[in-house]
Formats: sequence, C-alpha cells, structure tokens
Amino acid sequence: MKIILYIVWALFVAAAIVALVRSVRKTRQQDQRTAAWPKTQATVTGSTTGWTSGVGGSNRNLRHYPTYQFTDPQGTLFMGKSEVSLAEQPVPGSLVEVAYNPANPNESFQVSSSSRAALGCLIPFFAVFAIALFWFIGIFPLG
Repeated sequence: MKIILYIVWALFVAAAIVALVRSVRKTRQQDQRTAAWPKTQATVTGSTTGWTSGVGGSNRNLRHYPTYQFTDPQGTLFMGKSEVSLAEQPVPGSLVEVAYNPANPNESFQVSSSSRAALGCLIPFFAVFAIALFWFIGIFPLG
C-alpha cells in the first residue's frame, strides 16, 4: 500500500516540477524578449474582470486586469491589456509601466516583478511540502 502512496507522491512531485519549470521558462523568455524594448508610462483606461479557478475547495475570487493606453515617440496612441491581475479594481487615470515592441507597438506587456516574486515563494513551498508528504507517507500507519 505504501508503494502506491509513494507513486502518487512521485507523480505529484513530477507534475509540480514540470509546472514550475514551465513557469520559470515563460517568465525568463518574456524578460529576455522585453529587456531591450523601450519602457514608458501608460495610463490605465479601465479593466477587464475574471475569476480565479477556485481549485481545491477555495473560494473563487474576482480579479481585475488593467487596460491601458500609451504613446510611442512619434505620438501614435496604442492600447493594451495587462496580464498582471489585481485584487482591487485599478483606478482609471493611474499610471503603469509598460514595455513595448518597437517593431510592433501593439505588442506590449506591463512591467511587473510579481511573477518572479510568486515563483520565488512557490519553489520553496513545494519543496517543503514534498518533503513533508514524503515524511508523512513514511510514518503513516497501514494495517
């Protein structure tokens, strides 16, 4: 019976590692891609809303994704939507920093370090959680 628990644990650890590696790669690729892009202040024009998944019995929470507009050095107005979610609705007229592709200014991203901070917290959490589960399987009384 413990073999089954260890197999489930190994599958969980493998899935967590794959998910974390994909997230780190996506964040790193976006950082490298936008590193040479010019950055500018954009004005928040509103927001779109979405819900968190509510996985694991947690409550679903409303999230807000700011929409913004900015001008390039030629004065052309461009609009964008942030991938950074906020718990509070952003105030129209507030400023956010965005990086935009000079070859195609319609491609822009809000500059945020929150994804790196979240990954920095998730990696040790999953490591400690995996170790605790491994320990618990070892002391779990069967029979």
